[in-house]
Amino acid sequence: MSILSEAQAKAILTKVVGFSKADECTAQLTGAIRGNVRFARNDVSTAGITDNIELAVQVAFGKRIGTATINQFDDAALERVVRRAEELAKLAPENPEFMPAVTKQTYKPTDTFSASTAGIDANYRAKVATDSIGPCRAEKLIAAGYLEDQAGFVAFLNSKGNYGYQTSTSADYTCTVRTEDGRGSGWVGHNVQDVATFSAGEDIRVAMRKASASAEAKALEPGKYTVILEPAAAAGLIQFMFFFFDARSADEGRSFLSKKGGGNKLGEQVYGPQVTMFTDPAYPGAAVLPWDEDGVPRAKLPIIQNGKLMNMNYSRFWAQKQGKAQQAQFGNIIMEGGTKSTADLVRTTERGILVSRTWYIRMVDPQTVLLTGLTRDGTFYIENGQIKYPVKNFRFNESPVIMLNNVEELGKPVRVKGDEADSPMVIPPMKLRDFTFTSLSDAV
Repeated sequence: MSILSEAQAKAILTKVVGFSKADECTAQLTGAIRGNVRFARNDVSTAGITDNIELAVQVAFGKRIGTATINQFDDAALERVVRRAEELAKLAPENPEFMPAVTKQTYKPTDTFSASTAGIDANYRAKVATDSIGPCRAEKLIAAGYLEDQAGFVAFLNSKGNYGYQTSTSADYTCTVRTEDGRGSGWVGHNVQDVATFSAGEDIRVAMRKASASAEAKALEPGKYTVILEPAAAAGLIQFMFFFFDARSADEGRSFLSKKGGGNKLGEQVYGPQVTMFTDPAYPGAAVLPWDEDGVPRAKLPIIQNGKLMNMNYSRFWAQKQGKAQQAQFGNIIMEGGTKSTADLVRTTERGILVSRTWYIRMVDPQTVLLTGLTRDGTFYIENGQIKYPVKNFRFNESPVIMLNNVEELGKPVRVKGDEADSPMVIPPMKLRDFTFTSLSDAV
């Protein structure tokens, strides 16, 4: 019952909006069925499923806003939640940055739903765990991992007639494999909208190879190295950078995209010429809802073009204040690349370090997006196009802004998990020069 049909959802929303006596009312229904299985030490530890539907009602009297939520849907409950939102609005102070609900919009549906993913059941989850654990047991390795899948819907209606409904699915799998003595570790992650493209039995072999190969790690001196970052490792840094793509923070001098003397760096060369990124709600394999959280329609939009900053996120209030056209907040992030695999990038590297994963990333300096973190789960020294031996993990101090000015080559982009479940990224493996490692780490 956690995925209402469009007719069911619209009937509830219409009642809610009809109950409101406020100047404006927006009602949104969200529902999802979420399943999971967790395993560790080569045994399943937990498994479960949850389902829920929630109604959120926001009303406004002038610039006074009130919001209330409920998960009961009889008529009395629906009217009660509307009255509660109205009571709160009357008590609230005026919001000087209030923006009225959007008028009626047109949305082009995007391919966010997969019947295969929606059909995942306990047997499927058990098979993922078995396909992960079985090969590791056979090779005397130890697996620990997690699969989470979800199928859900979003529907909304406001008193100005704007309405939307869409279903979506996603699945996220991660697994860490260790050697029995704990000296070797490998990791694999796979984030998909359609599980027909996913095989735990294939993925686990990647983590197993890295775990076995990384057991006899040697120490290298910290310093600046040519590195190859696998897509998940690169995404860990790049997603931090996008926290600062808000135009207001840049205009107010609080971002690496702030311009000296005021304003932002729109139109300026901020990255190397190899860097091109865009957002596209209909991107195959990484589609997102065709509207943002305010109901503004999403469209394909350049973000970085050959290193130049083309677009930033403007809130509706800030766009109006700055005289900019209203546009939706970014959904997915797509980075263009080449055709080579990570292995191909290794073969063209004279000397460097392969980084499988970045971990425990923290901000050092917001003005430059300087980050610190650790490599994990398979770090290897490359020489003359071959992986020579595993190396001990490093702590790095690096900015993704500097990193994307030091691109030597990009590989074939793949989907990885973004900072939110409904905002995937498509990122290539990257060969970068002068990546800064500051110290060694005992972590494996």
